[in-house]
Amino acid sequence: MGFIGFLILGLLAGAIAKLILPGKQGGGWFITLILGVVGALLGGWLGGLIFGVNLNEFFSLSTWALAIGGSIIVLLIYGLIFGRKKA
Repeated sequence: MGFIGFLILGLLAGAIAKLILPGKQGGGWFITLILGVVGALLGGWLGGLIFGVNLNEFFSLSTWALAIGGSIIVLLIYGLIFGRKKA
């Protein structure tokens, strides 16, 4: 998968992860892109490490599942770090 394809995958996976997670996550489309790409990398790394599956093809179900799963993990961590601050 090329660089542009990976960016599109990250953006869409980040957007889907934001829809799946309850509550309001901060950040606009650029933060979604960054978190989605980082999540796709994390998902691909964990998928290769645990299941022996990599992010090879854009239209593969395993690619999307790993990218979205990784994006959910990254969004949860992002929410814990940059969540609402109570005064």
